[in-house]
Amino acid sequence: MNNSVQDNEHARAAFARDGFIVLRNVLDLAQCEVLRAQLSAALDPLVGPAEFEADTGYPGAPVHRDAPGGATPRRLLHAYARAPELREIACHDVVGRQLEALLGAPPLLSQCHHNCVMTKHPGFSSATLWHQDIRYWSFDRPELISAWFALGEESVANGALQVIPGTHVMAFDRGRLDRDLFLRPELEENQSLIERAAPVLLRPGDVLLFHCRLFHAAGRNTTPTVKLSPVFTYHTADNHPIPGTRSAAYPSIEAR
Repeated sequence: MNNSVQDNEHARAAFARDGFIVLRNVLDLAQCEVLRAQLSAALDPLVGPAEFEADTGYPGAPVHRDAPGGATPRRLLHAYARAPELREIACHDVVGRQLEALLGAPPLLSQCHHNCVMTKHPGFSSATLWHQDIRYWSFDRPELISAWFALGEESVANGALQVIPGTHVMAFDRGRLDRDLFLRPELEENQSLIERAAPVLLRPGDVLLFHCRLFHAAGRNTTPTVKLSPVFTYHTADNHPIPGTRSAAYPSIEAR
């Protein structure tokens, strides 16, 4: 893409079919380096608010915060309010124009969902099971798109996202999901679906756009380096959060 919006017709067709697209070279290497340095400084000493690995209950996570690795940050929260550089990428013109092409209207940035920096640490990073982000979100319509910014290489070794293309348009019986709304991997119909999964390999500066109903997962970070990935979620002005829910806790922000 070289820092330009994909051909709208091609992008809409790919996104409608797969539930995701990748924008290449949206951020330059200097931007990535500045952000990595700032975020690394916010990890030690920790600048909250943050979610910790022990809070997740995911496979490989410490059982409580006092356990070894229990105080390992998993996410730096409220990313948009943390720094001008994070606000700049959250409202990046290239991403905003692509989102508008996919959503059909100017995007609003939700301050309630994602709006964080994923901080996948070596050693104590947990695996994330197969899920849809919309499972805990409350909007008029399940039509939101998230933007995942790669500040460094994202590979299988350091826990890159894996996706199951096309699952954003599929209907799933409740019995195919566990109590926390993750796919049940022991079911044959889910096994055949998971076999279609593929990792999304990203280079520094790339951005993954993915639908809120797309099933995705991530492995553990087995490299010696922390993986830092700012993530923001967008919706249109006519797709309202349901009053009284977590999705309506903070106002959304014009992203362009």
